[in-house]
Amino acid sequence: MKKYLSDYIEKVDKELEKEITEELLEEHLVKIEFFRHERLVHLLVTLSYALFLLLAVFIGFIFPLFMIIVIIFIIFLVFYVRHYFFLENSVQYLYKQYDMMLEKIK
Repeated sequence: MKKYLSDYIEKVDKELEKEITEELLEEHLVKIEFFRHERLVHLLVTLSYALFLLLAVFIGFIFPLFMIIVIIFIIFLVFYVRHYFFLENSVQYLYKQYDMMLEKIK
């Protein structure tokens, strides 16, 4: 997904140098919706991992060997947060691209 989104952003940046059509604008809105949905799913997964991490920490206080699971959850959570922030920033950039497209059409 990361490469797909990056490639799409590059493609739109190149298209912004040319003339913008209504079809391109509509396609961009559809893509924004897809990426927003992806962002929402990753937010829910990230929050779930954070809750599992908290639960694992509490269990780790009771069973010290369970701290291995805590470390695994921390590693997963770090990668999910990094990916979520990439999605968040990229979708916000797509909004800016959309605004630039609207300005060019007018």
